[in-house]
Amino acid sequence: MQKAEQFKAVKKIGRTQLSDAVPLTLGQEFHAYYSLVKRHIKRLAQAKSEILTLNMGGTAIGTGISAHPRFSATFMPIIRELTGEELELADDLIDATQNVECYAVIADVLKVIAISLSKIANDIRLLSSGPRSGIGELIMPVKQNGSSIMPGKINPVIPEIVNQCAFIVAGNSVTVAMAVEGGQLELNAFEPVIFYKLFESFDVLEAAVKTFVDNCLSGIEANEPRCHELLERSLYLSTKLAETVGYAVASDLTKEAVASGKTLKEVAAAKGIETDMFDAVPLG
Repeated sequence: MQKAEQFKAVKKIGRTQLSDAVPLTLGQEFHAYYSLVKRHIKRLAQAKSEILTLNMGGTAIGTGISAHPRFSATFMPIIRELTGEELELADDLIDATQNVECYAVIADVLKVIAISLSKIANDIRLLSSGPRSGIGELIMPVKQNGSSIMPGKINPVIPEIVNQCAFIVAGNSVTVAMAVEGGQLELNAFEPVIFYKLFESFDVLEAAVKTFVDNCLSGIEANEPRCHELLERSLYLSTKLAETVGYAVASDLTKEAVASGKTLKEVAAAKGIETDMFDAVPLG
C-alpha cells in the first residue's frame, strides 16, 4: 500500500497481452498487488480451519480401542490451552484417522499464494527491464554485479528468487496431493512427507516474501520520465479518437502514426483534428 500511495500520480500505459492498452497510474498497478495480497491473507486464514479438528483418542484406526473412555474429553481442553487454538474433536474418528485431505487444501492455498507472488515478481522484472532496450518504467535497487563480462549490467535477482521459491511450493503441493491420495484403507502412512513438504513450503514462502520486500519492493522507484515517454508514444489515444472520428478513420491515423514514428496526437493535429479530447482520457 505504501508504494501505491507513493506512485499514485505517476501516469503510464497499461498493457494487455504485452501490447499497449489504455492508461492507468503506477499507483493503481501497485494497489492491485496490494489487493491480491490482502485476499491471500484472508484465504490463508480461512484455510486454517481445515486443520483445527483432531482425532485424539481414536488410537489405531479411529475406533478408540485401548483408550480410556474419558481420554478425549480430558485431553482436548488441555491441548486448547497449550496451543491457544480452538481445536475440536472430530465427529467421526475413523474418518479423521484415514483421511488427511485437509493438508492438501493447505498445500494448495500455499501454491496459489506462491504463484501469485511469482506473477507480481514477473511484472516487476518486465517493468524494470532495460534500462535502454526494455520497458524501464521501474528502477530496482542494485543488489549485486549482474554480469562478469557486461559491466554495469543489473539482473532482477530478487524477483527471480521469488520465482524459484514459487516453483518449489507448487511442486510441494503436488507431492502433498499424491501423499494424501496414497493412503489406503484405515490409515495414511505418508504423513511424514506431507508435513515435511508443508513446513518447507511455509519456510520458503516466508523467506521469499521477506527478501522481496526488504531487498526489492521497499527500495523500488518509478522512472517517471520513461513512464511519460512511453505513454505519449503509445497508441491508446486511438480508443478516444474513435469516439469522435469513427473506428475506420482512427485506425488509419493509428497506422500512419506507427509507420511515421510520430505520436497519434501529432498525426491527428496535422489532419486538423482537435486533440484536446485526449486530455480528458480517464485513468484506470
